[in-house]
Amino acid sequence: MPISPVIPLALPPRSSLRAGAFARACALVLALAAFGLPAAHADSLDEANRLLKAGQHAKALEQVNRHLADKPKDAQGRFLKGIILTGLNKPNDAIAVFQQLTEDYPELPEPYNNLAVIYAQQKQYEKAKQALEMAIRTHPAYATAHENLGDIYSRLASQAYGKALQIDSSNASAQTKLAMINELVGGGAKVGAGKTVATKPAAPTPPPPAAAPVVPPAPVVVAAAETKPSPAKPVETKPVPPAPVAKPEPPKAEPAKPAAKPEPAKPAADANGEVTAMVDAWLAAWSRKDVKAYLAHYARDFDVPGRQSRKAWETERAQRVGKPGKIEVSRDKLAIKVDGDTATVRFRQSYRSAGFNSASGKTLVLVRRDGKWQIQQERVGG
Repeated sequence: MPISPVIPLALPPRSSLRAGAFARACALVLALAAFGLPAAHADSLDEANRLLKAGQHAKALEQVNRHLADKPKDAQGRFLKGIILTGLNKPNDAIAVFQQLTEDYPELPEPYNNLAVIYAQQKQYEKAKQALEMAIRTHPAYATAHENLGDIYSRLASQAYGKALQIDSSNASAQTKLAMINELVGGGAKVGAGKTVATKPAAPTPPPPAAAPVVPPAPVVVAAAETKPSPAKPVETKPVPPAPVAKPEPPKAEPAKPAAKPEPAKPAADANGEVTAMVDAWLAAWSRKDVKAYLAHYARDFDVPGRQSRKAWETERAQRVGKPGKIEVSRDKLAIKVDGDTATVRFRQSYRSAGFNSASGKTLVLVRRDGKWQIQQERVGG
């Protein structure tokens, strides 16, 4: 499925930004994801998009409202409406649109990112941080959200150092850190050239679980051989000639055992077949909503992104995979690279449900444990 390009929102130049404003928050990208729509609906949205790019926000809003009158639940139209409302300087209306999208489509990262844009413009940095963390939890490989979150942290740090200097103006350390932060975020707001964004229900993936504690093996206690003193012999009164000293025989060398032959590595073709079968089984479990089988494909040291525990991540995935409604998850353009017990798999993943279709690149890093392949890392894109 073709993916629509990013539609950046026109942002104020550096000169219009006040010193206390978030210097880079306005550079957050507002992206429009592609959804499968009939041609007539796609044409109406294309016209609204054209009007938006031409700066005719009011006419673009009329066009998208006509589209939503026929399809009030359409996610693409609602998303575009949120962008238009932002351009019309109606942040509260735009927030309402994006907030509702996060409730109806919690697997999409873009509405969270766009909420963060508006909150940052309103200097509500804590809310912006929370929205970006949700975007990253939904799509761990969403680079834009990671960069934007760094900018938010910089602004929060600047506020904290400023507060410290209000309390103690002689704090040289705080002065230095504040100067560094201001220099870091002092550049003008820039709008990215736009890049393709693919959306799909992605596994929110938290920090890797703590490694299981290594239990040292129990010490092996070797009992000392019990020795009994031999009874004393009576002393001979006659001189006894010394007994001849027997020469010790050299120890007999045991025949060397043949070295264990290493198990021959499986041919690459066999490994590729095993990896392909594992990926297809994982997607099949996802499609039939078999949560137990789906989660069983993840290794015990799966690199869980974000800040969740492994248990919290599994609970959230179980809720999303098992939610009502038919889904179908498939793949094509599979590329496999096997290196011993590690494999990197890249493919195009398609997700279809009653109200949402998407396609995106997917990369899996697999490890072979106990004779079977499991997912150690999962990320969107290549």
